[in-house]
Amino acid sequence: MHPARHIVLSALLCLLLGSPAVRAEFIIFSSANSRVDALSHEQAEQLYLGRRSALPDGTPANLVDLPAGPLRDRFYLLLTGKNPGQIRAWWSRQVFSGRALPPREASSLEEMRRWVKGDPGALGYLPSGEATEGLKVLLRLP
Repeated sequence: MHPARHIVLSALLCLLLGSPAVRAEFIIFSSANSRVDALSHEQAEQLYLGRRSALPDGTPANLVDLPAGPLRDRFYLLLTGKNPGQIRAWWSRQVFSGRALPPREASSLEEMRRWVKGDPGALGYLPSGEATEGLKVLLRLP
């Protein structure tokens, strides 16, 4: 790669990682009607990687993802330590082998909130500064 191109790409990466939206802390939340009051980091990771399909109370989990982009990438990096390419590869293997299906993708933060509010088995995630009326915070990711 040409040295000037490498410098430009490095600068863009620094700007992206320095953006407040990308550095945000996240919350994982459920409907206020959910019987689950909290999740451990490990439980949330297992759910969002398809290793577990039910909430701690036995309710089938209906996971919701944000659209592909910096917020979703940052969430998975904080939760699983995996980058976007690793997450895509992970889910490709899960789907191909028939082990699990990836979370349902919401088109926006607002759609995610609506879907989760209406389903006691649903889980979603938001940057911590987003409104959570009618939602129950189960886990905070630093």
